[in-house]
Amino acid sequence: MSTYTSEPGTRLAGRYRLVDQIAAGSGWTMWKAMDETLARPVTVLTFAPGFPRVTEVVTAARAASRLNDPRLAQVFDVEDAGGGAYVVMEWVAGDTLTDMLASGPLDAGRACALVIEAARALAGAHGTGLAHLRLLPHSLRWTRTSGVKITGLGIDAALAGAALTSAAAEDPARADTEGLASLLYAALTGYWPGDEQTSLPPAPVSDGAPCTPRQVSADVPHDIDAVVCRALLHRPTRNDPPILTPATFADALTGVAPPIPLPEPAPNPWAGTAPRYPGNPADASNWALPDTRHGGPVPPHRRPPATERSAAARGIISVVIVLVLAAIAATAWMISSNMHKGTASSSSSQAPSTSASAPPARVDTVLTPVGVSTFNAYKPDNNEDSEKAPLAVDGKPDTAWSTQWYGSANLGGLKPGTGLLLDMGKPVKLSQVEVLFGTGSTSADIYLGNSNTVSVASFGAFTKVGSATSVSGDYKYPISNSATGRYVLIWLTSLPPALPNSGAPAGKFIGLIYEVTVRGTPASTAG
Repeated sequence: MSTYTSEPGTRLAGRYRLVDQIAAGSGWTMWKAMDETLARPVTVLTFAPGFPRVTEVVTAARAASRLNDPRLAQVFDVEDAGGGAYVVMEWVAGDTLTDMLASGPLDAGRACALVIEAARALAGAHGTGLAHLRLLPHSLRWTRTSGVKITGLGIDAALAGAALTSAAAEDPARADTEGLASLLYAALTGYWPGDEQTSLPPAPVSDGAPCTPRQVSADVPHDIDAVVCRALLHRPTRNDPPILTPATFADALTGVAPPIPLPEPAPNPWAGTAPRYPGNPADASNWALPDTRHGGPVPPHRRPPATERSAAARGIISVVIVLVLAAIAATAWMISSNMHKGTASSSSSQAPSTSASAPPARVDTVLTPVGVSTFNAYKPDNNEDSEKAPLAVDGKPDTAWSTQWYGSANLGGLKPGTGLLLDMGKPVKLSQVEVLFGTGSTSADIYLGNSNTVSVASFGAFTKVGSATSVSGDYKYPISNSATGRYVLIWLTSLPPALPNSGAPAGKFIGLIYEVTVRGTPASTAG
Protein backbone atom coordinates (compact mmCIF):
# COMPACT_ATOMS: atom_id res chain seq x y z
CA MET A 1 0.00 0.00 0.00
CA SER A 2 1.35 3.46 -0.84
CA THR A 3 2.22 5.50 2.22
CA TYR A 4 0.94 8.57 0.40
CA THR A 5 -2.65 7.41 0.76
CA SER A 6 -2.28 6.09 4.30
CA GLU A 7 -4.52 7.31 7.06
CA PRO A 8 -3.38 8.61 10.44
CA GLY A 9 -2.44 5.62 12.57
CA THR A 10 -0.54 3.83 9.79
CA ARG A 11 2.88 2.53 10.87
CA LEU A 12 5.94 2.56 8.64
CA ALA A 13 8.72 0.06 9.28
CA GLY A 14 6.78 -1.02 12.36
CA ARG A 15 7.82 2.09 14.32
CA TYR A 16 6.77 5.38 12.66
CA ARG A 17 3.08 5.97 13.37
CA LEU A 18 1.55 8.68 11.16
CA VAL A 19 -0.40 11.17 13.27
CA ASP A 20 -1.51 14.07 11.07
CA GLN A 21 -0.79 15.72 7.73
CA ILE A 22 1.04 19.04 8.08
CA ALA A 23 1.76 19.87 4.43
CA ALA A 24 1.21 18.43 0.97
CA GLY A 25 2.27 19.09 -2.59
CA SER A 26 1.82 17.56 -5.99
CA GLY A 27 2.75 13.96 -5.29
CA TRP A 28 4.07 14.21 -1.74
CA THR A 29 2.76 14.59 1.80
CA MET A 30 4.45 15.74 5.00
CA TRP A 31 3.25 14.09 8.21
CA LYS A 32 3.67 14.66 11.89
CA ALA A 33 4.45 11.16 13.18
CA MET A 34 5.61 9.35 16.31
CA ASP A 35 8.73 7.23 16.43
CA GLU A 36 7.37 4.61 18.81
CA THR A 37 10.75 2.96 19.28
CA LEU A 38 12.38 6.12 20.65
CA ALA A 39 9.12 7.73 21.87
CA ARG A 40 9.67 11.03 20.09
CA PRO A 41 7.79 13.06 17.46
CA VAL A 42 9.25 13.08 13.95
CA THR A 43 8.42 14.47 10.52
CA VAL A 44 7.77 11.89 7.81
CA LEU A 45 7.74 12.66 4.08
CA THR A 46 5.87 10.19 1.86
CA PHE A 47 5.32 10.04 -1.89
CA ALA A 48 2.53 9.17 -4.29
CA PRO A 49 3.07 6.23 -6.65
CA GLY A 50 5.00 7.41 -9.68
CA PHE A 51 6.21 10.66 -8.09
CA PRO A 52 8.97 11.57 -10.58
CA ARG A 53 11.49 13.05 -8.15
CA VAL A 54 11.69 10.33 -5.47
CA THR A 55 15.30 9.54 -6.38
CA GLU A 56 16.36 13.18 -6.14
CA VAL A 57 14.62 13.68 -2.79
CA VAL A 58 16.04 10.48 -1.30
CA THR A 59 19.54 11.40 -2.52
CA ALA A 60 19.26 14.88 -0.99
CA ALA A 61 17.97 13.43 2.29
CA ARG A 62 20.83 10.94 2.55
CA ALA A 63 23.36 13.68 1.89
CA ALA A 64 21.76 15.91 4.55
CA SER A 65 21.80 13.04 7.07
CA ARG A 66 25.61 13.26 7.16
CA LEU A 67 25.48 16.70 8.76
CA ASN A 68 25.21 17.11 12.53
CA ASP A 69 24.96 20.89 12.90
CA PRO A 70 22.13 21.41 15.45
CA ARG A 71 21.00 24.47 13.47
CA LEU A 72 20.06 22.23 10.54
CA ALA A 73 17.00 19.99 10.87
CA GLN A 74 18.31 16.43 11.06
CA VAL A 75 17.47 13.49 8.77
CA PHE A 76 17.03 10.27 10.77
CA ASP A 77 15.97 7.60 8.30
CA VAL A 78 15.50 7.10 4.55
CA GLU A 79 13.67 4.30 2.73
CA ASP A 80 13.48 4.12 -1.07
CA ALA A 81 11.93 0.70 -1.62
CA GLY A 82 9.58 1.17 -4.56
CA GLY A 83 6.19 2.71 -3.79
CA GLY A 84 6.95 2.67 -0.07
CA ALA A 85 9.67 5.31 -0.12
CA TYR A 86 9.75 7.76 2.79
CA VAL A 87 12.06 10.12 4.64
CA VAL A 88 12.07 10.55 8.44
CA MET A 89 13.29 13.89 9.75
CA GLU A 90 13.54 15.86 12.96
CA TRP A 91 10.25 17.32 14.19
CA VAL A 92 10.90 21.07 14.41
CA ALA A 93 8.42 23.01 16.51
CA GLY A 94 8.62 26.72 17.24
CA ASP A 95 7.95 29.78 15.09
CA THR A 96 8.75 30.20 11.42
CA LEU A 97 9.93 33.59 10.21
CA THR A 98 6.39 34.08 8.90
CA ASP A 99 5.04 33.51 12.42
CA MET A 100 7.56 35.92 13.91
CA LEU A 101 6.47 38.65 11.47
CA ALA A 102 2.79 38.33 12.37
CA SER A 103 2.95 41.49 14.52
CA GLY A 104 5.34 43.43 12.26
CA PRO A 105 9.02 43.59 11.24
CA LEU A 106 11.65 42.47 13.72
CA ASP A 107 14.08 44.67 15.53
CA ALA A 108 17.29 44.98 13.51
CA GLY A 109 19.38 43.33 16.22
CA ARG A 110 17.12 40.32 16.53
CA ALA A 111 16.79 39.97 12.75
CA CYS A 112 20.57 40.00 12.30
CA ALA A 113 21.14 37.52 15.12
CA LEU A 114 18.73 35.00 13.61
CA VAL A 115 20.04 35.28 10.05
CA ILE A 116 23.71 35.24 11.05
CA GLU A 117 23.13 31.92 12.84
CA ALA A 118 21.42 30.58 9.72
CA ALA A 119 24.24 31.84 7.51
CA ARG A 120 26.88 30.18 9.68
CA ALA A 121 24.99 26.88 9.50
CA LEU A 122 24.70 27.03 5.71
CA ALA A 123 28.35 28.04 5.38
CA GLY A 124 29.22 24.80 7.16
CA ALA A 125 26.95 22.83 4.83
CA HIS A 126 28.58 24.43 1.79
CA GLY A 127 31.93 23.37 3.19
CA THR A 128 30.81 19.76 2.74
CA GLY A 129 29.42 20.36 -0.74
CA LEU A 130 25.73 20.67 0.25
CA ALA A 131 23.34 23.58 -0.32
CA HIS A 132 19.74 24.46 0.47
CA LEU A 133 18.75 26.09 -2.86
CA ARG A 134 15.22 27.02 -1.77
CA LEU A 135 15.25 29.27 1.29
CA LEU A 136 11.79 30.66 2.05
CA PRO A 137 10.26 32.28 5.16
CA HIS A 138 9.08 28.91 6.51
CA SER A 139 12.64 27.53 6.18
CA LEU A 140 13.92 29.67 9.07
CA ARG A 141 12.60 28.82 12.53
CA TRP A 142 13.23 29.69 16.13
CA THR A 143 12.59 26.94 18.65
CA ARG A 144 12.58 27.27 22.42
CA THR A 145 14.58 24.09 22.88
CA SER A 146 17.03 24.25 19.98
CA GLY A 147 17.40 27.87 18.92
CA VAL A 148 17.74 28.65 15.21
CA LYS A 149 16.74 25.88 12.81
CA ILE A 150 16.96 25.67 9.03
CA THR A 151 14.62 23.06 7.56
CA GLY A 152 14.61 21.35 4.18
CA LEU A 153 18.32 21.43 3.30
CA GLY A 154 18.42 20.16 -0.30
CA ILE A 155 15.12 18.34 0.21
CA ASP A 156 12.82 21.29 -0.46
CA ALA A 157 14.64 22.02 -3.72
CA ALA A 158 14.36 18.37 -4.79
CA LEU A 159 10.62 18.41 -4.07
CA ALA A 160 10.18 21.60 -6.10
CA GLY A 161 12.00 20.19 -9.13
CA ALA A 162 14.45 21.56 -11.67
CA ALA A 163 11.86 23.87 -13.20
CA LEU A 164 12.01 26.02 -10.07
CA THR A 165 15.59 25.43 -8.90
CA SER A 166 17.73 24.98 -12.01
CA ALA A 167 19.10 28.54 -11.85
CA ALA A 168 19.96 28.10 -8.18
CA ALA A 169 21.77 24.83 -8.87
CA GLU A 170 24.10 26.57 -11.32
CA ASP A 171 25.66 28.61 -8.50
CA PRO A 172 24.60 27.15 -5.13
CA ALA A 173 26.68 29.54 -3.01
CA ARG A 174 25.24 32.60 -4.69
CA ALA A 175 21.70 31.18 -4.55
CA ASP A 176 21.85 30.50 -0.81
CA THR A 177 23.44 33.90 -0.18
CA GLU A 178 20.56 35.57 -1.99
CA GLY A 179 18.16 33.40 0.00
CA LEU A 180 19.72 34.45 3.30
CA ALA A 181 19.62 38.10 2.26
CA SER A 182 15.95 37.64 1.34
CA LEU A 183 15.26 36.25 4.80
CA LEU A 184 16.94 39.26 6.40
CA TYR A 185 15.06 41.62 4.04
CA ALA A 186 11.79 40.02 5.12
CA ALA A 187 12.72 40.13 8.82
CA LEU A 188 13.51 43.87 8.57
CA THR A 189 10.55 44.93 6.42
CA GLY A 190 7.81 42.29 6.49
CA TYR A 191 8.00 41.95 2.67
CA TRP A 192 9.42 39.14 0.53
CA PRO A 193 11.84 40.28 -2.22
CA GLY A 194 12.07 36.98 -4.13
CA ASP A 195 10.09 35.67 -7.08
CA GLU A 196 8.63 32.79 -5.05
CA GLN A 197 5.07 33.05 -3.81
CA THR A 198 4.94 33.15 -0.02
CA SER A 199 2.44 34.24 2.60
CA LEU A 200 4.32 37.56 2.91
CA PRO A 201 3.41 40.43 0.58
CA PRO A 202 5.83 40.99 -2.31
CA ALA A 203 8.41 43.72 -1.84
CA PRO A 204 7.78 47.03 -3.61
CA VAL A 205 9.73 47.40 -6.84
CA SER A 206 11.67 50.31 -8.32
CA ASP A 207 13.26 50.20 -11.77
CA GLY A 208 12.57 46.50 -12.07
CA ALA A 209 14.29 45.56 -8.79
CA PRO A 210 13.06 45.34 -5.20
CA CYS A 211 13.36 48.54 -3.22
CA THR A 212 16.15 48.42 -0.67
CA PRO A 213 15.20 47.58 2.91
CA ARG A 214 15.80 51.17 4.00
CA GLN A 215 13.58 52.47 1.21
CA VAL A 216 10.79 50.31 2.63
CA SER A 217 11.50 51.08 6.31
CA ALA A 218 13.51 54.06 7.54
CA ASP A 219 14.23 52.11 10.74
CA VAL A 220 16.74 49.88 8.90
CA PRO A 221 20.31 51.10 9.65
CA HIS A 222 22.36 52.26 6.64
CA ASP A 223 25.15 49.70 7.12
CA ILE A 224 22.76 46.75 7.34
CA ASP A 225 20.91 48.02 4.28
CA ALA A 226 24.19 48.10 2.35
CA VAL A 227 25.05 44.50 3.28
CA VAL A 228 21.62 43.28 2.15
CA CYS A 229 22.02 45.12 -1.16
CA ARG A 230 25.47 43.63 -1.74
CA ALA A 231 24.13 40.09 -1.16
CA LEU A 232 20.65 40.30 -2.65
CA LEU A 233 20.98 42.87 -5.45
CA HIS A 234 24.76 42.45 -5.96
CA ARG A 235 25.30 46.17 -5.62
CA PRO A 236 28.88 46.92 -4.53
CA THR A 237 29.68 49.86 -2.30
CA ARG A 238 32.61 52.21 -2.78
CA ASN A 239 34.91 49.92 -0.79
CA ASP A 240 33.21 46.53 -0.87
CA PRO A 241 32.30 44.09 -3.67
CA PRO A 242 29.06 42.06 -3.97
CA ILE A 243 28.63 39.23 -1.47
CA LEU A 244 28.44 35.77 -3.07
CA THR A 245 28.81 33.19 -0.26
CA PRO A 246 26.98 32.52 3.03
CA ALA A 247 30.23 32.76 5.00
CA THR A 248 31.05 36.18 3.55
CA PHE A 249 27.50 37.31 4.21
CA ALA A 250 27.68 36.24 7.87
CA ASP A 251 31.04 38.01 8.29
CA ALA A 252 29.86 41.21 6.62
CA LEU A 253 26.65 41.31 8.61
CA THR A 254 28.50 40.66 11.86
CA GLY A 255 30.87 43.52 11.04
CA VAL A 256 28.17 46.17 10.63
CA ALA A 257 25.65 44.91 13.17
CA PRO A 258 27.31 42.88 15.92
CA PRO A 259 24.42 40.67 16.97
CA ILE A 260 23.14 40.50 20.47
CA PRO A 261 23.55 36.92 21.72
CA LEU A 262 20.61 34.61 21.25
CA PRO A 263 19.21 33.41 24.58
CA GLU A 264 20.33 29.97 25.61
CA PRO A 265 17.65 27.59 24.29
CA ALA A 266 16.46 25.50 27.21
CA PRO A 267 13.22 23.88 28.29
CA ASN A 268 10.93 26.16 30.26
CA PRO A 269 10.34 24.65 33.73
CA TRP A 270 7.23 26.75 34.30
CA ALA A 271 4.28 25.14 32.53
CA GLY A 272 1.81 27.61 31.12
CA THR A 273 4.19 30.57 30.98
CA ALA A 274 5.20 32.31 27.79
CA PRO A 275 7.78 30.38 25.73
CA ARG A 276 11.35 31.59 25.72
CA TYR A 277 12.40 33.03 22.40
CA PRO A 278 14.26 36.16 21.32
CA GLY A 279 12.11 39.22 21.51
CA ASN A 280 9.52 37.74 23.88
CA PRO A 281 8.85 40.41 26.53
CA ALA A 282 8.61 37.60 29.09
CA ASP A 283 12.25 36.75 28.40
CA ALA A 284 13.65 40.28 28.18
CA SER A 285 16.38 39.47 30.68
CA ASN A 286 18.03 37.22 28.10
CA TRP A 287 17.49 39.44 25.08
CA ALA A 288 18.95 42.97 25.39
CA LEU A 289 17.95 44.81 22.22
CA PRO A 290 20.41 47.28 20.65
CA ASP A 291 19.44 50.94 20.51
CA THR A 292 19.80 51.73 16.79
CA ARG A 293 18.24 55.16 17.25
CA HIS A 294 21.57 56.50 18.54
CA GLY A 295 23.87 54.24 16.58
CA GLY A 296 25.01 52.05 19.42
CA PRO A 297 23.98 49.36 21.85
CA VAL A 298 22.22 50.07 25.10
CA PRO A 299 24.83 50.14 27.89
CA PRO A 300 24.62 47.06 30.08
CA HIS A 301 23.00 47.41 33.48
CA ARG A 302 25.65 48.27 36.06
CA ARG A 303 25.59 46.31 39.32
CA PRO A 304 26.32 48.86 42.12
CA PRO A 305 29.28 48.27 44.45
CA ALA A 306 28.71 46.61 47.79
CA THR A 307 29.06 49.96 49.64
CA GLU A 308 26.31 51.51 47.51
CA ARG A 309 24.07 48.48 48.01
CA SER A 310 24.60 48.64 51.80
CA ALA A 311 23.69 52.34 51.97
CA ALA A 312 20.63 51.76 49.85
CA ALA A 313 19.57 48.84 52.03
CA ARG A 314 19.85 50.95 55.19
CA GLY A 315 17.74 53.67 53.61
CA ILE A 316 15.05 51.19 52.62
CA ILE A 317 14.96 49.70 56.11
CA SER A 318 14.50 53.17 57.65
CA VAL A 319 11.59 53.94 55.36
CA VAL A 320 9.96 50.58 56.19
CA ILE A 321 10.23 51.26 59.94
CA VAL A 322 8.57 54.67 59.58
CA LEU A 323 5.74 53.16 57.53
CA VAL A 324 5.18 50.37 60.07
CA LEU A 325 4.96 52.86 62.96
CA ALA A 326 2.49 54.99 61.00
CA ALA A 327 0.37 51.91 60.26
CA ILE A 328 0.31 50.95 63.95
CA ALA A 329 -0.84 54.44 64.94
CA ALA A 330 -3.56 54.47 62.30
CA THR A 331 -4.80 51.04 63.41
CA ALA A 332 -4.99 52.13 67.05
CA TRP A 333 -7.01 55.18 66.11
CA MET A 334 -9.46 53.09 64.05
CA ILE A 335 -9.96 50.62 66.91
CA SER A 336 -10.64 53.44 69.34
CA SER A 337 -13.09 55.07 66.95
CA ASN A 338 -14.96 51.82 66.35
CA MET A 339 -15.25 51.18 70.09
CA HIS A 340 -16.92 54.56 70.59
CA LYS A 341 -19.29 53.90 67.69
CA GLY A 342 -20.15 50.47 69.07
CA THR A 343 -21.00 51.95 72.48
CA ALA A 344 -23.30 54.53 70.91
CA SER A 345 -25.07 52.02 68.70
CA SER A 346 -25.64 49.54 71.54
CA SER A 347 -27.99 51.97 73.26
CA SER A 348 -30.27 52.12 70.25
CA SER A 349 -32.66 49.44 69.05
CA GLN A 350 -30.97 46.41 67.58
CA ALA A 351 -31.72 45.75 63.87
CA PRO A 352 -31.02 42.38 62.22
CA SER A 353 -28.16 42.35 59.73
CA THR A 354 -29.16 42.04 56.10
CA SER A 355 -25.73 41.06 54.83
CA ALA A 356 -26.28 37.39 55.55
CA SER A 357 -29.26 37.26 53.23
CA ALA A 358 -27.63 39.22 50.35
CA PRO A 359 -26.92 37.20 47.23
CA PRO A 360 -23.29 36.17 46.77
CA ALA A 361 -21.18 38.32 44.46
CA ARG A 362 -20.89 36.97 40.98
CA VAL A 363 -17.51 35.39 40.24
CA ASP A 364 -16.61 34.85 36.59
CA THR A 365 -14.80 31.58 36.00
CA VAL A 366 -13.58 29.50 33.09
CA LEU A 367 -16.54 27.54 31.74
CA THR A 368 -15.83 24.15 30.21
CA PRO A 369 -17.90 23.16 27.16
CA VAL A 370 -19.42 19.71 27.13
CA GLY A 371 -19.25 19.47 23.36
CA VAL A 372 -18.07 21.27 20.23
CA SER A 373 -19.01 20.99 16.57
CA THR A 374 -18.86 23.00 13.37
CA PHE A 375 -21.71 25.32 12.42
CA ASN A 376 -21.87 25.65 8.64
CA ALA A 377 -25.40 27.08 8.52
CA TYR A 378 -25.28 28.16 4.88
CA LYS A 379 -23.78 24.89 3.58
CA PRO A 380 -25.02 22.24 6.05
CA ASP A 381 -23.98 19.46 3.66
CA ASN A 382 -20.33 20.43 4.27
CA ASN A 383 -19.29 19.81 7.87
CA GLU A 384 -16.04 21.86 7.65
CA ASP A 385 -13.88 19.07 9.11
CA SER A 386 -16.18 18.68 12.13
CA GLU A 387 -14.28 15.66 13.46
CA LYS A 388 -11.36 17.96 14.31
CA ALA A 389 -13.49 20.56 16.09
CA PRO A 390 -12.54 19.18 19.55
CA LEU A 391 -8.92 20.24 18.88
CA ALA A 392 -10.04 23.84 19.50
CA VAL A 393 -10.95 23.09 23.13
CA ASP A 394 -8.45 20.38 24.08
CA GLY A 395 -6.22 22.68 26.13
CA LYS A 396 -3.33 22.24 23.68
CA PRO A 397 -2.39 25.45 21.82
CA ASP A 398 -0.39 23.49 19.23
CA THR A 399 -3.44 21.65 17.85
CA ALA A 400 -6.10 23.36 15.78
CA TRP A 401 -9.40 23.08 13.96
CA SER A 402 -9.37 24.55 10.46
CA THR A 403 -11.95 25.46 7.87
CA GLN A 404 -11.79 24.15 4.35
CA TRP A 405 -9.80 26.09 1.74
CA TYR A 406 -11.42 29.04 0.00
CA GLY A 407 -10.47 31.08 -3.05
CA SER A 408 -10.72 34.44 -1.29
CA ALA A 409 -10.78 35.94 2.20
CA ASN A 410 -14.59 36.25 2.16
CA LEU A 411 -14.96 32.46 2.03
CA GLY A 412 -14.86 32.51 -1.76
CA GLY A 413 -18.12 34.47 -1.83
CA LEU A 414 -19.93 31.19 -1.17
CA LYS A 415 -21.45 32.18 2.18
CA PRO A 416 -21.30 34.96 4.76
CA GLY A 417 -19.54 32.90 7.39
CA THR A 418 -18.87 29.59 9.11
CA GLY A 419 -17.65 28.59 12.52
CA LEU A 420 -17.56 26.54 15.72
CA LEU A 421 -20.44 25.88 18.11
CA LEU A 422 -19.56 25.23 21.77
CA ASP A 423 -22.18 23.47 23.88
CA MET A 424 -21.82 24.79 27.44
CA GLY A 425 -24.28 22.20 28.81
CA LYS A 426 -26.59 24.85 30.31
CA PRO A 427 -27.40 28.53 29.77
CA VAL A 428 -24.54 30.87 30.63
CA LYS A 429 -23.81 34.57 30.77
CA LEU A 430 -20.47 35.49 29.21
CA SER A 431 -17.83 37.93 30.40
CA GLN A 432 -15.05 37.04 27.96
CA VAL A 433 -14.29 34.66 25.10
CA GLU A 434 -10.59 34.17 24.33
CA VAL A 435 -9.71 32.72 20.93
CA LEU A 436 -6.24 31.74 19.71
CA PHE A 437 -6.42 32.24 15.94
CA GLY A 438 -3.77 31.29 13.39
CA THR A 439 -1.33 33.70 11.77
CA GLY A 440 -2.85 36.31 9.48
CA SER A 441 -5.85 38.62 9.49
CA THR A 442 -9.07 36.97 10.67
CA SER A 443 -12.47 38.55 11.31
CA ALA A 444 -14.89 36.73 13.61
CA ASP A 445 -17.93 37.43 15.78
CA ILE A 446 -19.19 35.80 18.98
CA TYR A 447 -22.84 34.77 19.23
CA LEU A 448 -24.94 33.25 22.01
CA GLY A 449 -28.01 31.09 21.45
CA ASN A 450 -30.14 28.20 22.61
CA SER A 451 -30.28 25.85 19.61
CA ASN A 452 -27.70 23.61 18.01
CA THR A 453 -29.71 23.10 14.84
CA VAL A 454 -27.43 23.91 11.89
CA SER A 455 -29.60 26.13 9.72
CA VAL A 456 -29.96 29.73 8.61
CA ALA A 457 -33.14 30.08 10.66
CA SER A 458 -31.38 28.84 13.80
CA PHE A 459 -28.47 31.21 13.18
CA GLY A 460 -30.92 34.11 12.95
CA ALA A 461 -32.07 33.43 16.50
CA PHE A 462 -28.56 33.86 17.94
CA THR A 463 -27.54 37.11 19.65
CA LYS A 464 -24.23 38.75 18.69
CA VAL A 465 -22.28 39.56 21.86
CA GLY A 466 -18.80 40.28 20.50
CA SER A 467 -17.05 41.26 17.29
CA ALA A 468 -13.49 41.71 15.99
CA THR A 469 -11.98 42.41 12.57
CA SER A 470 -8.46 41.81 11.27
CA VAL A 471 -7.13 40.07 14.37
CA SER A 472 -4.31 37.53 14.57
CA GLY A 473 -3.09 35.16 17.25
CA ASP A 474 -4.57 35.41 20.74
CA TYR A 475 -7.59 37.72 21.02
CA LYS A 476 -9.86 38.29 24.03
CA TYR A 477 -13.42 39.33 23.25
CA PRO A 478 -14.84 41.47 26.08
CA ILE A 479 -18.53 40.58 26.54
CA SER A 480 -20.80 43.18 28.14
CA ASN A 481 -24.08 41.99 26.66
CA SER A 482 -26.43 40.54 29.28
CA ALA A 483 -27.80 37.85 26.95
CA THR A 484 -27.75 34.24 28.13
CA GLY A 485 -27.70 31.00 26.16
CA ARG A 486 -26.43 27.46 26.14
CA TYR A 487 -24.45 27.62 22.88
CA VAL A 488 -21.46 29.88 22.14
CA LEU A 489 -20.84 30.39 18.41
CA ILE A 490 -17.51 31.63 16.98
CA TRP A 491 -18.52 32.88 13.53
CA LEU A 492 -15.67 33.44 11.03
CA THR A 493 -16.44 36.03 8.33
CA SER A 494 -13.01 36.73 6.80
CA LEU A 495 -10.05 34.33 6.54
CA PRO A 496 -6.27 34.83 6.18
CA PRO A 497 -4.12 33.41 3.37
CA ALA A 498 -2.99 29.84 3.94
CA LEU A 499 0.64 29.49 5.02
CA PRO A 500 3.07 27.77 2.63
CA ASN A 501 3.43 24.72 4.91
CA SER A 502 -0.28 24.36 5.63
CA GLY A 503 -0.91 21.92 2.79
CA ALA A 504 -3.29 24.31 1.04
CA PRO A 505 -2.75 25.12 -2.65
CA ALA A 506 -1.23 28.49 -3.47
CA GLY A 507 -3.62 31.41 -3.33
CA LYS A 508 -6.05 29.74 -0.92
CA PHE A 509 -7.48 31.09 2.35
CA ILE A 510 -8.15 29.10 5.50
CA GLY A 511 -9.36 29.81 9.04
CA LEU A 512 -7.56 28.31 12.05
CA ILE A 513 -8.65 28.18 15.70
CA TYR A 514 -6.08 26.67 18.05
CA GLU A 515 -7.81 27.16 21.38
CA VAL A 516 -10.98 28.72 22.85
CA THR A 517 -11.44 29.73 26.50
CA VAL A 518 -14.90 30.82 27.69
CA ARG A 519 -15.33 32.86 30.88
CA GLY A 520 -18.55 33.81 32.62
CA THR A 521 -21.15 32.37 34.98
CA PRO A 522 -24.07 29.97 34.77
CA ALA A 523 -27.21 31.95 33.93
CA SER A 524 -28.79 30.96 37.25
CA THR A 525 -26.11 32.87 39.21
CA ALA A 526 -25.51 35.71 36.76
CA GLY A 527 -26.14 39.08 38.32
